[in-house]
Amino acid sequence: MTTSRSIVIGVGGGIAAYKACSIIRRYVEDGHHVRVLPTKSALKFVGAATFEALSGHACSAEVFENVPEVPHVRIGQEADLVVVAPATADLLARAANGQADDLLTATLLTARCPLLFAPAMHTEMWEHPATRANVATLRERGATVVEPASGRLTGADSGPGRLPDPEEVAALGQLLLERPDALPRDLEGVRVLVTAGGTREPLDPVRFLGNRSSGKQGYAVARLAAQRGAKVTLVAGTTAGLADPAAVNVVRAATAQQMGDAVLKLAGQADLVVMAAAVADFRAKAVSSTKIKKTGAEPEPIVLERNDDILASLVAARNRGELPADVAIVGFAAETGDERGDVLFHARRKLASKGCDLLVVNAVTEGNAFEVDENAGWILAADGSERSLAKGSKAAIASRVLDAASALRAQHQVD
Repeated sequence: MTTSRSIVIGVGGGIAAYKACSIIRRYVEDGHHVRVLPTKSALKFVGAATFEALSGHACSAEVFENVPEVPHVRIGQEADLVVVAPATADLLARAANGQADDLLTATLLTARCPLLFAPAMHTEMWEHPATRANVATLRERGATVVEPASGRLTGADSGPGRLPDPEEVAALGQLLLERPDALPRDLEGVRVLVTAGGTREPLDPVRFLGNRSSGKQGYAVARLAAQRGAKVTLVAGTTAGLADPAAVNVVRAATAQQMGDAVLKLAGQADLVVMAAAVADFRAKAVSSTKIKKTGAEPEPIVLERNDDILASLVAARNRGELPADVAIVGFAAETGDERGDVLFHARRKLASKGCDLLVVNAVTEGNAFEVDENAGWILAADGSERSLAKGSKAAIASRVLDAASALRAQHQVD
């Protein structure tokens, strides 16, 4: 169960202000105490009554209301997290300059908790040197300024500057409550390739062989890598309707063969590869061109053949010199124990056979690994070291995996 925390939602005056409502609702439903601080411009897009109804608390942009309570100081002092969404170019500038000309900016100066800014503005404004300098200043001071999404903006314009999906913003804020240091900019400029989701191996035009992977863990890795400064490409199989992560290039791959082709093509331009997808081990040897009909007779057996092992193929390509020698390769494995040994027994054997640098292992149990929001397991390294991953959100697990991968890359550079 989520521990109730005090969260301040700052809302800037942009068209994306209405999306803040979804963030507020998410935190309230999780049991948090939410206070909304809109700017005066934000109230031209969304009325105070809406914010008050969703949060259950009065909201104001004014410093000179409820003066005896000294809200411009107290709200920031009592906050466990401040999320500003949308953070307009003007609001980022005022925050970077340390202005305190309304209740929100005053609160930003008094808060000593994690600060999360989710920018939303036109591409030209986001890319302007003044905005980039303000973002750099805020990051240098310890604030998290997330990368915006690309997509449709106001009017017919499209490009970088779109507010990330509200669920993504809320999840990043929740992660900072769990781990305030979870989003360093330690992967700035690193090229990261991630796979996520399951694959579907067709039997006929209607049916397929698949698995229970939702893609949530791989998407979390891709999302956090991008927010830690990496240039991320995500090869996505089938997922549970997940929104594309902000600032991530997404490539679709339905089958194991399509995913393997995409990964081997893209891996040559990567510094780090994280294979979080649940790739099918087998496919039908023969795929029917028409739907297999149900008749009175017993169905013909489906003959299976092995798919190529993408992770092992990547390692082999590196060993042959077809990939850079310092590319770090991280595998994922969902395991169960059997009569031969427990989960870690099988995981250690798999690490040895695959030859990857790190292997993230999840024990497949009820409420763990597939189709859930939390995960747990271990990180096994090729040098024999092992560390446990305590149960937590998939974002928290992803942050631990990226910590290990970042440390591995640093070690490769030293070697």
